[in-house]
Amino acid sequence: MTYCVGMVLDKGLVLMSDTRTNSGVDNISVFRKMHHWEVPGERIIAVMTAGNLATTQAVVSQLEERTKEPDERDNTLIKGKTMFNVATEIGKLLRQTIEEVQADNGDRGKGRFTASMILAGQIKGMEPRLFMIYPEGNFVEASWDTPFFQIGETKYGRPIILRAYDRNMSFEDAVKLLMVSFDSTLKANLSVGLPLDCLVIGKDEFAPTHEHRVTQDDPYFDAISSGWGDALKSAFHSLPNYSFDSQS
Repeated sequence: MTYCVGMVLDKGLVLMSDTRTNSGVDNISVFRKMHHWEVPGERIIAVMTAGNLATTQAVVSQLEERTKEPDERDNTLIKGKTMFNVATEIGKLLRQTIEEVQADNGDRGKGRFTASMILAGQIKGMEPRLFMIYPEGNFVEASWDTPFFQIGETKYGRPIILRAYDRNMSFEDAVKLLMVSFDSTLKANLSVGLPLDCLVIGKDEFAPTHEHRVTQDDPYFDAISSGWGDALKSAFHSLPNYSFDSQS
């Protein structure tokens, strides 16, 4: 399983993903699920992936190859005029890859090779944008009514983001919020695991504002994890006591 979150702020975009993949409890591996490409001063584009590992790696590998020879290939990432165009082309590539893998595997492949993606970035002269791309190749764009997207194991970390998100919050607070969301997911689901990858994209910077990998021994994440647990216990004990007598 996977957990990835992309968030829109007034200041730009904040992304975080885990790195765990597993085929059962005895076959666990670490693979990067966040990738980004940039043209200094002109654009930055990031992708996070969830779903079948072979499918997502095939899509990312094709995107990587297209950036290596821009004059000879149909370069979706470098030549797309808008983020909408980039989302359209990546959606087509994702759908085609899934269809090809499923066709190669016949009936055994039905439903086994699906994947979804979060696309984020900015092209010069336009606003930062965030998209959720579905296995069918279609997509939706984030708005101030829906300012963040999640893929993978979403349910444990979602309530925290819903309660604390503020479009005006600082990048630092946004990263802290996502760490709390990920910590709650890690505690509840063994299929999501460290390290975590974090990427902050400031508006009109066209390069990472901040990039960080959270490892097992990260002191800040340890402090967030223990502090959040203590804060929850304190909040629970501060609530009014329940009485059998008052309910009878």
